Amino acid sequence: MQKISSDPTYALSVSELTDLPSVHEQLSQPTGRDVVFLLDGSDGTRTEFPAVRDFVQRMVDTLSVDDSRDRVAVVQYSRDAAVQFYLNTYTTKAEILDTVRGLRHKGGRPLYTGAALQYVRDNVFTASAGSRRLEGVPQVLILLSGARSVDSVDAPASALKQLGVLTFAIGTRNADKREMQKIAHEPTHAVKVLLFDLSSCLSSVDAPKKDIVFLLDGSDATRNGFPAMRDFVERVVEKLNVGENKDRVSVVQYSREPEVHFYLNTYNTRADIVDTVRGLRHRGGRTLNTGAALQYVRDNVFTNSSGSRRLQGVPQMLILLNGGRSYDNVDAPASALKQQGIVVIGIGAGRADSAEMQKISSDPTYALSVSELTDLPSVHEQLSSVMSTVLVRATPITPTVTAMVENRSDVVFLLDGSDGTRTEFPAVRDFVQRMVDTLSVDDSRDRVAVVQYSRDAAVQFYLNTYTTKAEILDTVRGLRHKGGRPLYTGAALQYVRDNVFTASAGSRRLEGVPQVLILLSGARSVDSVDAPASALKQLGVLTFAIGTRNADKREMQKIAHEPTHAVSVSEFNDLPNVQHLPDLLQKVLLFDLSSCLSSVDAPKKDIVFLLDGSDATRNGFPAMRDFVERVVEKLNVGENKDRVSVVQYSREPEVHFYLNTYNTRADIVDTVRGLRHRGGRTLNTGAALQYVRDNVFTNSSGSRRLQGVPQMLILLNGGRSYDNVDAPASALKQQGIVVIGIGAGRADSAEMQKISSDPTYALSVSELTDLPSVHEQLSSVMSTVLVRPVPLSERQPTGRDVVFLLDGSDGTRTEFPAVRDFVQRMVDTLSVDDSRDRVAVVQYSRDAAVQFYLNTYTTKAEILDTVRGLRHKGGRPLYTGAALQYVRDNVFTASAGSRRLEGVPQVLILLSGARSVDSVDAPASALKQLGVLTFAIGTRNADKREMQKIAHEPTHAVSVSEFNDLPNVQKVLLFDLSSCLSSVDAPKKDIVFLLDGSDATRNGFPAMRDFVERVVEKLNVGENKDRVSVVQYSREPEVHFYLNTYNTRADIVDTVRGLRHRGGRTLNTGAALQYVRDNVFTNSSGSRRLQGVPQMLILLNGGRSYDNVDAPASALKQQGIVVIGIGAGRADSAEMQKISSDPTYALSVSELTDLPSVHEQLSSVMSTLNMSHVLCSLAERQPTGRDVVFLLDGSDGTRTEFPAVRDFVQRMVDTLSVDDSRDRVAVVQYSRDAAVQFYLNTYTTKAEILDTVRGLRHKGGRPLYTGAALQYVRDNVFTASAGSRRLEGVPQVLILLSGARSVDSVDAPASALKQLGVLTFAIGTRNADKREMQKIAHEPTHAVSVSEFNDLPNVQQQLQSSVEGRDQGWHLLSSTGACPEGWLDAPKKDIVFLLDGSDATRNGFPAMRDFVERVVEKLNVGENKDRVSVVQYSREADIVDTVRGLRHRGGRTLNTGAALQYVRDNVFTNSSGSRRLQGVPQMLILLNGGRSYDNVDAPASALKQQGIVVIGIGAGRADSAEMQKISSDPTYALSVSELTDLPSVHEQLSSVMSTVLVRATPITPTVTGKNRQPTGRDVVFLLDGSDGTRTEFPAVRDFVQRMVDTLSVDDSRDRVAVVQYSRDAAVQFYLNTYTTKAEILDTVRGLRHKGGRPLYTGAALQYVRDNVFTASAGSRRLEGVPQVLILLSGARSVDSVDAPASALKQLGVLTFAIGTRNADKREMQKIAHEPTHAVSVSEFNDLPNVQQQLQSSVEAVIVEVTPETPTAPGTLPSAEVLQAPQNGFPAMRDFVERVVEKLNVGENKDRVSVVQYSREPEVHFYLNTYNTRADIVDTVRGLRHRGGRTLNTGAALQYVRDNVFTNSSGSRRLQGVPQMLILLNGGRSYDNVDAPASALKQQGIVVIGIGAGRADSAEMQKISSDPTYALSVSELTDLPSVHEQLSSVMSTVLVRATPITPTVTGKNVTAFYFSLMVLGHKLKCVNVYFTRFTWQPVPLC
Repeated sequence: MQKISSDPTYALSVSELTDLPSVHEQLSQPTGRDVVFLLDGSDGTRTEFPAVRDFVQRMVDTLSVDDSRDRVAVVQYSRDAAVQFYLNTYTTKAEILDTVRGLRHKGGRPLYTGAALQYVRDNVFTASAGSRRLEGVPQVLILLSGARSVDSVDAPASALKQLGVLTFAIGTRNADKREMQKIAHEPTHAVKVLLFDLSSCLSSVDAPKKDIVFLLDGSDATRNGFPAMRDFVERVVEKLNVGENKDRVSVVQYSREPEVHFYLNTYNTRADIVDTVRGLRHRGGRTLNTGAALQYVRDNVFTNSSGSRRLQGVPQMLILLNGGRSYDNVDAPASALKQQGIVVIGIGAGRADSAEMQKISSDPTYALSVSELTDLPSVHEQLSSVMSTVLVRATPITPTVTAMVENRSDVVFLLDGSDGTRTEFPAVRDFVQRMVDTLSVDDSRDRVAVVQYSRDAAVQFYLNTYTTKAEILDTVRGLRHKGGRPLYTGAALQYVRDNVFTASAGSRRLEGVPQVLILLSGARSVDSVDAPASALKQLGVLTFAIGTRNADKREMQKIAHEPTHAVSVSEFNDLPNVQHLPDLLQKVLLFDLSSCLSSVDAPKKDIVFLLDGSDATRNGFPAMRDFVERVVEKLNVGENKDRVSVVQYSREPEVHFYLNTYNTRADIVDTVRGLRHRGGRTLNTGAALQYVRDNVFTNSSGSRRLQGVPQMLILLNGGRSYDNVDAPASALKQQGIVVIGIGAGRADSAEMQKISSDPTYALSVSELTDLPSVHEQLSSVMSTVLVRPVPLSERQPTGRDVVFLLDGSDGTRTEFPAVRDFVQRMVDTLSVDDSRDRVAVVQYSRDAAVQFYLNTYTTKAEILDTVRGLRHKGGRPLYTGAALQYVRDNVFTASAGSRRLEGVPQVLILLSGARSVDSVDAPASALKQLGVLTFAIGTRNADKREMQKIAHEPTHAVSVSEFNDLPNVQKVLLFDLSSCLSSVDAPKKDIVFLLDGSDATRNGFPAMRDFVERVVEKLNVGENKDRVSVVQYSREPEVHFYLNTYNTRADIVDTVRGLRHRGGRTLNTGAALQYVRDNVFTNSSGSRRLQGVPQMLILLNGGRSYDNVDAPASALKQQGIVVIGIGAGRADSAEMQKISSDPTYALSVSELTDLPSVHEQLSSVMSTLNMSHVLCSLAERQPTGRDVVFLLDGSDGTRTEFPAVRDFVQRMVDTLSVDDSRDRVAVVQYSRDAAVQFYLNTYTTKAEILDTVRGLRHKGGRPLYTGAALQYVRDNVFTASAGSRRLEGVPQVLILLSGARSVDSVDAPASALKQLGVLTFAIGTRNADKREMQKIAHEPTHAVSVSEFNDLPNVQQQLQSSVEGRDQGWHLLSSTGACPEGWLDAPKKDIVFLLDGSDATRNGFPAMRDFVERVVEKLNVGENKDRVSVVQYSREADIVDTVRGLRHRGGRTLNTGAALQYVRDNVFTNSSGSRRLQGVPQMLILLNGGRSYDNVDAPASALKQQGIVVIGIGAGRADSAEMQKISSDPTYALSVSELTDLPSVHEQLSSVMSTVLVRATPITPTVTGKNRQPTGRDVVFLLDGSDGTRTEFPAVRDFVQRMVDTLSVDDSRDRVAVVQYSRDAAVQFYLNTYTTKAEILDTVRGLRHKGGRPLYTGAALQYVRDNVFTASAGSRRLEGVPQVLILLSGARSVDSVDAPASALKQLGVLTFAIGTRNADKREMQKIAHEPTHAVSVSEFNDLPNVQQQLQSSVEAVIVEVTPETPTAPGTLPSAEVLQAPQNGFPAMRDFVERVVEKLNVGENKDRVSVVQYSREPEVHFYLNTYNTRADIVDTVRGLRHRGGRTLNTGAALQYVRDNVFTNSSGSRRLQGVPQMLILLNGGRSYDNVDAPASALKQQGIVVIGIGAGRADSAEMQKISSDPTYALSVSELTDLPSVHEQLSSVMSTVLVRATPITPTVTGKNVTAFYFSLMVLGHKLKCVNVYFTRFTWQPVPLC
């Protein structure tokens, strides 16, 4: 291998091929560079050498040396070269910089640059000197030279290039520029500087090119400041990288009118520009027309002809320097510049209008200002900053002009010089000048000629007379009027045709350059213009005719190339009004003339070349090939532009490539150049035409005919056809394909005319070598064709053609009935009777036999009858390949009923029972090329790979054990069919179109409208079919019609056609998405989401959103709505991908007019949508609304501010959904008494409410009785008669606005409202009582303060958004909220239904089931929302799966007590999904029909102790006293006579649950998980203030400050207290003393050392427990806020710390203990919450070293803290499980589940695998099997004990190393992701564990061993990565006791973990995973993650 490899080090090795992933890193290329600086150290550079040294330093500073990527060497030279240091001398940037700073100038003369170059090549770019060239690392040489070399540089420079060195040469003015260019790798890498001022080189090197236009105010107001303006421009230009392919600059000055000093393409060097700028003179003028100037630069400077590269995507900038306000309007021109993507930066001085400058500038921040123009230097830095921002943001627009296509034209002006135009001739002359000004003459692209005529014609100058624009303009300015009469226009036209549009006169017509004639005529012609005009058209001349009122309009239209090119003006003096002519001319030049050859902007087209490859064309074939190449060269090739296919034919056709084979012109040209002549005597042109129609002009071959893209066929033919061409030619025409026939030699001209779409499209040449002569004719024909295209509006068919191919060989005889049944069931799902679907069946073995074709039967009944009667064919062997070919050639054909050519999806379903004898490759490929979608179903005897080859894609290959198992896959197949075929076949769907109606889409809106219409045309609209809604938006959304507005396609299409663009500058896409979610995808608006109908949103967008789209997009996805985003223009692709359900569903077009091009993509996306996923992922139901009451303070004190209150109410109402009957509103005013303005049921529309609110008058009165008002609304407004829907479960909301303290008490009324379930928000001014507001509010955080009511807008958003994020319930007010139906505002709850399944409830069980279903229907179910469990019981309890499928269990005995105990111990548990420990309310609803046989007292009490709310509903013989005992409160015991009466208690149940949820107080959470925001923490610092810590106390104080700095005090989340102690304890401040971080820090800074001795730490701990961790001291422990104590101790305690430390732990306080070397380490560990929370430092001055560790620990474990509470022992209804022989396995399983529950599982997060072993290992699932925690937990719960007497732990360890910790199994070890193995083991291994354990450690896998029972502790320590990682328990049932140890070990592991260098960078979260290895007797597990660049464990236990 070393011999073979280029270098011995390139020979790599692995033990086994399975280890190949381990050499990935070795194999990968290095990513750095070797950079050598070669510095001129001759005498001439002595004074400038410091600048050279600085340059090198700055360059080195940008390199990546420290990570071993880049290396640097420096060489100085003069007469000879001296190495300062080599590439391998230094390995750190610091060393290099130090050496460079110390470089001394070498000196010496003369300068031998050539020798120096040779020297670095031979001595520095070598391996021994550190060069890594042979390893593929780029080699870079940067030469700095200050003079011309004495010796030649040619050979050395060439040698460096041959070596692959990339050389940059920087020379001063004394250096030889040509010499620098020779040395440089390419001339552009040679940079010239005046001196060694190299900063400019650095800044300009990487700047992207840009076009910059300076627009200078030259009015009188800037006369004095003009020199400063000039200097400013010069200084900016000096910093640009000017060049033809770099930066370009133009300068325009204006006052009344603009004047161009030079265009973007006038100068190519910085020096030329600077010289011209220096010579600028002030223009002057009193009027300042900035608007006109902006329009002028847009139309005349930012143009292709003036050098703008906008269409190539080069950033365009306009810098306006202005000194006064504009006389004209700037709005439209500024907007036009922005629409073109031109970035405008406005700099105003003096009297400039700042508002006007902001309008003009692209962004208000781009408007800069100075007091005077002389202050312009002060904004240089701002300008630089803006420009850099612009360039970073710049997104080049899709170029419409391809660089390879030259836009050239020959333009002839034919001017009426007769007597009648004498007075207007100056206007004609000016017009010609302006037109010439827009042309590109100087770069030899455009040519101009002028002819004057009257009786005869006179040439003023020919096309080749002048070569510069200046010469032409000079001549035009000097034109004299010809005079003469009458006017012979016809003769003049003929004259220019014969004498000017000729090669001798300079015409380049034969070279394919467009020919343009512009005629200006002032009268009717005396002679006829018909023949000359026609002759010009035949010549391909594009004529524009401009006539005055005296000219004949019809005559002008005849002359013009087409009628629209004839323009009328009243007189020639009006010519300036024809401003659109230059644009029209340019557009037509790009569109019409060059649409085929130089079709730069032509609408896209599909072109197929059909080449005669018969013997007759052998000699001429190279000419044919060249002709095709030349035509292709001029096309704008691309996937969404022009597409090309080439087919050659003689007897038969052969496709060289299809329309979708290549996407670039280069690929096509390369293939065309390689074409070989086919040969053949017979020429079947007819068959070839038919072939291209059926096989090339098709969807699957890349044709876009159905999208309306023009289709062209260019036939090159050299002989008469042997077969008939009539029918095929006619078929092509019927499909709208334009055929152009070019015949040569023996081609039959009549035949060519038949074939061509029009006889004039049949062109001919004598020989194929003459083909170039028809280029122009072809161009003319294609121009005509492309101007005419009419997009096809064919409807996509809605059906499918389905062919079943059945294995009828001998091997399937016994199973054939199952095959037959399968076909019947599949046919049963198809829509045959309405002519949508067609079916064929084919049986095969050795050969294939058609049972019936696609067109044999037209009804489902006939097909099913035939299928039932199918007989098995029989035969052997099995030729599947031949059968596939047979169906392709004989069944998927038009004659057999296939509708493939009409675009109907073609489906083949193959059922095969064995491997094929012949190859299936070619036939399978042929079917795919034909566009057939194949599904392959194979039995176990079939070849799986063969099935995957045959299937359209591997996932469409399905395996069954035998055909009798087909029913198991039928459902999957049906879903696959519905998802992979056109979604049109979905039985029904709801589609909402969301259209961007902002200003940016004004021009494209008709295209949007057409797009929607076309999509709707293909839907199956109807009430029970497809439904459609359309919404338009800009700042706000507007619904045009809802999903239930129209039931017919015709109504929808009519409405869509009448849509008007809405307009608006602001685009709030986020708000619009939220709006459609909340208001359109709702039941009331016609959405059928809850019925399982797929929901789709199609967004058409033209710009980036002003607001955030993240949350609304996520909300749509959560509801299962599939979003497809189509962006155009300035749409943000990243934003569209966020919005779309999947990034691949985000489509894009350049302009909205290109929307038709994504029809096919849209169809594909819609067809790919997995409807089964959509159907199965229905999210929560829409809320039913809310009842909102506003209670307004109308007392005298609020009179002046009442308008602000009124406005607030209006704005709030505006966010509600009143019109769809979801939300209701009432308003009450109060002072001494309360007065209702209107009730909840007074108004039903938002408009009525808003009108009433606007008219509200202030009530007045004093004093203020807020308590009475609250009571009033409770008793009179929140009632059913007043419109409240409280009893229906609709949330009740009260918003109080109060401006003063209440005279009466608010306590009782506020409490009464809470009991009623009303959610109250209280807003008070500074005069209101803050505590009173908090009492009234539903919770204190719902009380908001403002200084006065005029400040309400400031808190509205806060109230609506920030509160929404943290407070349960505000979402009830927000339009984005999703309130649970029926219950109050609890964000989530866990509900368990316990159903009496005894014999007594048999008849009533269906009613019970319905009751549960109805309750669940009203819940907001989801993983993080409501969770539900159902348990049925009689003698024993049993958990059931789904409600509708519940069956009555039966049983005579009813043990309600045991059932209650069972649900407590087995359902309300963490592993079963209960979130009790996280504070989520727990409810048990018992439905019972009889008295219990056992005692219910103890179990009922146990449930109540756990805080579980029990609601008992008894029926029939239920014991009411027993139900009251069981229920949490006697009032929660409900009863009905019979179970069938259950619906009657729905309302009572709702009321009880409302009350329960309002009262619910979450218990302290144990672990809330990574993503849950903690509610804060209470942190107490206990500081040793004894005499021993006096000198170090400042360090203690600093530590506390730093810790406080990391807390969130200001937002009321965290609270802090500080206590100092020695003999006794002294509180410095309590937890509720301060509310801001600033106050705490100020107090801490001022802390004084307490002093005293001795040290009583025990007493101090007891003190903080009793006096600081209390409610009165500000502790929020009872509210579940984590309690943290940080102790800093400098000595051992005199008293015992045991009891106080234990007391703190029991209280749930999390203690961290930090001790110095004098402290007792064991004492610290006792005090700490766990030993790892005890930290040691040498002295307190070392505290900064542990701060990060402490901070991480606090953050990681803070959410773990739970007060220790006793748990009651539980009993199971049956003891059988406990007596099972594998009695430890359930404990193992639970342990794994509990660990997994705490992981952050996901593909890019944590991964988990589980393996079980005894004698041999068995993988339950790999690391890449599951991506969600739920899937893993489900699988773990279903694990069964494997058993086995032998325990081979060694073999199991080796197995997981080789088969689980591998790339293919999902291990990300090579990406640096930490690997962990957790082994759970219950015995000693039979085999040796040493080698496997060692192998795991070598691979960096961390092993944690947990042994139980007879496990060998020594063996476990060997296996574990570290002896301390070996944990043990007595029995497996004790596993929970090591959770904490496991967490601690894993924390340690993760802190130490050093990841391998990652190959993929991403966000700051990297995952770890486990391999959870469950053993036959035992198990293992692992996994974690880190955040923020530092490893931080998330506690797993």
